[in-house]
Amino acid sequence: MLARANRRPKRANVPLHRVAIHVDDNDARVMNLALNNAKNVLDYYKAKGEAVAIAIVTYGPGLHMLRADTSPVKQRIGEMSMAPEISFAACGNTQANMAKQEGKDVPLMSEARVVASGVVRLMELQKEGYAYIRPSGR
Repeated sequence: MLARANRRPKRANVPLHRVAIHVDDNDARVMNLALNNAKNVLDYYKAKGEAVAIAIVTYGPGLHMLRADTSPVKQRIGEMSMAPEISFAACGNTQANMAKQEGKDVPLMSEARVVASGVVRLMELQKEGYAYIRPSGR
């Protein structure tokens, strides 16, 4: 009876492990650290045969991570996007503000999915049980 009480209820198609990685710095070191974190988490759980979902959410200056014209990690994102466990979210508010400041469209990489607000997306993910990580270059 005790073993049954400690079991986690199984839900169809819901990864056992979920992590949201927050990027809001226009710093290649922070972006690479976020990608390293994602790869390490993915590799760890794949080796254990366990499901994982990794959401990388960018906003503010961190949106440069997913910009087609300025991303210092564009090649790595292209490679990592082949893993269906990893998703990339770009803040629509930031994209609109950057476009207004720059007086031109702000192109995003094809791997990026635009969300209305990066901050709200992080809140939603945490509500859904995602662990929260914010890599720092400091």
